[in-house]
Amino acid sequence: MLLLLGLALFAGCENSAAVERTQTQLRDVDFPRVQALVEQDLANHQAGVVKAADKIAPGFSVSDPEKREGQVRAALRILQEPKRGIDEFVASPMSFLAAVGLDGVVIARDRDPDRMKGQDFRSRFDPVARALEGTASTGLGEFYAEDPTAPSSWSILFAAPSQRDGKVVGAVLAGIPLSRLAQRLSRQFRVEQKAGAPVWVYLYKGNRLFHWDTPPEVDALVRDPVARAKALSASPAGYSEKVRLQGELQVYGVFPLALLAPDVGTIIFRTPE
Repeated sequence: MLLLLGLALFAGCENSAAVERTQTQLRDVDFPRVQALVEQDLANHQAGVVKAADKIAPGFSVSDPEKREGQVRAALRILQEPKRGIDEFVASPMSFLAAVGLDGVVIARDRDPDRMKGQDFRSRFDPVARALEGTASTGLGEFYAEDPTAPSSWSILFAAPSQRDGKVVGAVLAGIPLSRLAQRLSRQFRVEQKAGAPVWVYLYKGNRLFHWDTPPEVDALVRDPVARAKALSASPAGYSEKVRLQGELQVYGVFPLALLAPDVGTIIFRTPE
């Protein structure tokens, strides 16, 4: 009996130590790595969209609307091709690159079918309005699905002014959906992860959760937006939680990503080792 009690106490101590190590890993290693990857993507696309706006500027001067649309769309595609395109856009998680006229209306995006064409993005997205005023800008934007019952998507928007002879003639806009950014983070962690249990990386914005290829049972453990908001109000810099998955102890950390928006952050899920 004493031996069994001693083994149980030893196992409990081992579990406690493993949890503490994992909490430290989440806070001091994993979260800074997520921040660094996001900062890298922000810097790359901020620089890339400025280059794109400069390269595509002549296209805004084509007088025939149909020819302008065709030429601009072709140019937007070329800007993303290896060797011929912009280095910062290689292996990019962005989902679109679009040209916006001086009136704030989208001339074309980089593919067909083109649901963006003809939409007024100046009134919808602040980064576009600022770009058309002459200042490159980054911010979040919400896009709605054709199906009104489907959830909207959120993207990081990068906009830069196109200028000719010192005057703004239009703007270029790039977007990275938070779902694609979550996918990029998850894939990168898989590449960097040593042998062992997988690491799951999520993004959240307010009540919404964005993820890729994550197990539904893990999604259920980290999804509760009410509990997340309550815990963050008590610990604004982030917190960690212990949970059980199929009887096994797990740990996840929740950390705000203020560089994106006040209500955006990441959730990183690990198995203690």
